[in-house]
Amino acid sequence: MGTTYMHAVASLDGYIADEHDDVGPLHDWYFNGDHPLVGDAQGHGLPFRVSAASADYVRGMWSRQKVLVIGRHLFDLTDGWDGHPPASDHVVVVSHRPRPTGWHPESSYHFATSVEEGMARAQELAGEGEIGVAAGEVGGQALSLGLIDHVAIDLVPVVFGQGKPYFGRLAHGRLMLEDPDVVIQGDRVLHLRYPVRR
Repeated sequence: MGTTYMHAVASLDGYIADEHDDVGPLHDWYFNGDHPLVGDAQGHGLPFRVSAASADYVRGMWSRQKVLVIGRHLFDLTDGWDGHPPASDHVVVVSHRPRPTGWHPESSYHFATSVEEGMARAQELAGEGEIGVAAGEVGGQALSLGLIDHVAIDLVPVVFGQGKPYFGRLAHGRLMLEDPDVVIQGDRVLHLRYPVRR
């Protein structure tokens, strides 16, 4: 089975966006370096250029990620990246609403009506590859269900005070993680990954 990790960029106080879905300076580090993340980044409208340390980390993560699991809110905000996500071969969208009629029928996007169904479909699609799960409500639900192996967070030195929490609402409250097995300092970002304690 593929390894699963919950991932997002977050403020020091644990928010992935403000209450209006504005990420503010959270993604500035994607544009402050000399190293491009993907060869055709311009084709995605995302000219990502990061520090050398961040480039090595993100390239490795994206190259292993075969499936990305997101919620309908992120799908709607990004318009599903027009059917071409920055990383992964497949995207699973957890939503009670079906794929929009006529929306990029050639794209490898799959819709599931629950987190459990979405994660099961992601495992089928990923094989031995890794599965990224967007932080927030869907990621928090998957974590509460015991379906996440690692929590990966890119911490940016900003405090939001309020907004959309990285972990959404954890169904069972407190959850212990192991010590981080990845600690990488980038430029204006700290990449951390924590194994989930079983």
